Amino acid sequence: MLVTGFPAGMFQTNCYILAQDDACECVVVDPGQDAAEPLFEYLDSKDMSVNAVLLTHGHLDHVWSAREVCERYSVPAYIHPDDRYMLSDPARGIGPTMKEFIQGMTFVEPDEVIELSDGDKITEAGMTFVVDHTPGHTQGSVVFRTQANTESGPVDLAFTGDTLFQGSIGRSDLPGGNHEQLLASIARKLLVLGDETVVLPGHGGNSSIGAERSSNPFLVGLSAQE
Repeated sequence: MLVTGFPAGMFQTNCYILAQDDACECVVVDPGQDAAEPLFEYLDSKDMSVNAVLLTHGHLDHVWSAREVCERYSVPAYIHPDDRYMLSDPARGIGPTMKEFIQGMTFVEPDEVIELSDGDKITEAGMTFVVDHTPGHTQGSVVFRTQANTESGPVDLAFTGDTLFQGSIGRSDLPGGNHEQLLASIARKLLVLGDETVVLPGHGGNSSIGAERSSNPFLVGLSAQE
């Protein structure tokens, strides 16, 4: 499986591209600000097209280019209903500084939006993703889990958005955020995963559930909850 990505825009939000080996179709996760041009250049160079856009939550730095990508390839965007409003009204989900930055801009949600529920299984481009609802950073935050087949065997992947980072967790001081709820989501949905599960976050470098369980200072004393 191809799993690649790049940090995009002033927010350095990780935009991910996933495809089966040698496939011409892929899935894109979180195309943020200024993600469209490098994404299109990469896909054109590989003669690939997009089957779907998966959004871990509705904050503007993760969804900024979603409509542009969906429009170019005539594909749907997947998002939890609790965050859908931010696709067309991102100011409701951000702080006052960012509201000034986008003043006068118009945002429109993609033509086709598919709402997610906890436990959903999405099959796109020959891959299956499990949806875990992880409210706390926003009320509609989700984690997408899938499995990559490698030469050394299957590897579990978790696209955690802004729920869990390498050595940190998402902020909870923006509209819809709740710190205790965020910790509960991590305990219930992420710490129950195997230590070798690869964490692919919305910002910063990759990690693993085992590494975060043992060294993330925000998770001290937090136990997995079934």
